Amino acid sequence: MKNKYMFGGFIIVIFLGLMGYLFTQSNIKYESDFTNVINNDKTVKATGSWVKEKNYVVDRESKTFSFYMADENGKQMKVVYDGVMPNNFETATSVVVTGTFENGHFHAKDILTKCPSKYEEQPIQSSSL
Repeated sequence: MKNKYMFGGFIIVIFLGLMGYLFTQSNIKYESDFTNVINNDKTVKATGSWVKEKNYVVDRESKTFSFYMADENGKQMKVVYDGVMPNNFETATSVVVTGTFENGHFHAKDILTKCPSKYEEQPIQSSSL
C-alpha cells in the first residue's frame, strides 16, 4: 500500500516538474534589437535577416552552420548552430534563432526561416488581343 502512494507521489512530482519546464520555455522573449540580445544572459528568440554579403559557412567536421544576421537597426551578430542548414535558408526573408549569446556570438538551438509566400497576390497581367 505504501509503495502505491510513493509511486503516485513520484508521478505527480514528475508531472509538475515537466509542466514547470514547459511553462518557462514558453516565456522566451522575442528580441529584434541585438543590443538587448547581446546584453541578455537568458535564452531569447532573436529576429532579423540573413546578411547575404557575408555568406554562410557549413562545417561538416564540427557539424555546425554559421552565418551573420542583422536586426532592424542594421546591427549584426554571428550565429552558430549545431546542426545542418535549413532547406529554405537561402530564400528566407527573415530568420528567428533561439538560443543564447556567449563568447562573442549567438549559439542557436533552433532556427526558423520565413520565406516569401507563394500565396501573395500577383499583379494581374492584361493580355492584348
